[in-house]
Amino acid sequence: MPGKRFEFRDVSFLFISLFIGVILIKLFVFSNEKDPGYFERFLEKYGIFALDLPADISFAGERVPMENFDVAESLDKELLINTYWQSQTVLFLKKANRFFPVIEPILKENNIPDDFKYIALIESGLENSISPSGAKGYWQFLEGTAKEYGLEVNKEVDERYHLIKSTEAACRYFAKAYEKFDNWTVAAASYNMGRTNIIRQINRQKSDNYYDLVLGDETGRYIYRILAVKLILENPENYGFNLRDNDLYEPIPTYKVKIDSTINDFADFAKNYNINYKILKYFNPWLRDNQLKNPARNTYFIDIPEKSVSRSFTFIDTLSIDSIN
Repeated sequence: MPGKRFEFRDVSFLFISLFIGVILIKLFVFSNEKDPGYFERFLEKYGIFALDLPADISFAGERVPMENFDVAESLDKELLINTYWQSQTVLFLKKANRFFPVIEPILKENNIPDDFKYIALIESGLENSISPSGAKGYWQFLEGTAKEYGLEVNKEVDERYHLIKSTEAACRYFAKAYEKFDNWTVAAASYNMGRTNIIRQINRQKSDNYYDLVLGDETGRYIYRILAVKLILENPENYGFNLRDNDLYEPIPTYKVKIDSTINDFADFAKNYNINYKILKYFNPWLRDNQLKNPARNTYFIDIPEKSVSRSFTFIDTLSIDSIN
């Protein structure tokens, strides 16, 4: 702000910054004195790099105008965030291997572009999470929207937590949004902002191009976040992610048990299928209570894992570690 007064806190911040800088320099000097060449080896082993941006990229078959500086810089930001937030992106890669094989054929069957699978990834991290606004599940549906698109939501059953049924509901939303906007990019953005709010901004700004609209921070970043994870997941090695096949979370085969009556205790129910309550809930998170009264005698299908739910990770042999030391 012009004419802003230089205040005491500015001096304090400057002093603290200088103090931290001096400490870091002393630590490097001390390390180098105890271990000559340490700093040089550190620089050889560790580095942060800017990233090359693709000249051409599309979302759902629709071209992204990378020649626009604001578009390129917005994608650059999200690509840097997702590349250097390594723990999150490694988990994205691991979980996508388990859940995308379920999501992809549902999108295809409903004529929704495959790129929409990345919406579930950025919305929930492919977890049954709950947002501060109360949106729940893999696709982060609010209760009213979930019911509008055919999901059952009550104290005992919440199909927002059902991967297949919530994906089908999301497809119904996307199809309706595309029917309205005739544009997949805007349809995807409307999933974050809502169709009514997008329409209001289109009318206000006299443009129906997502890349030309001012949509607030969250929706303004939305498509770029999708594009960033798409780029990384399609070519993880290009961004420094090196995962072996058995580092990925494997799909776990299940079979379905038909239920059309009351279940008094799911812990007892689970034992009948040689699993425990925790495993039953893992495969059926949409069951929200420890019982199912089911007064309407609705039909449900409960997933039970086939045989064993164990899996193989690559474990390091501790004996070999000791021998190295």
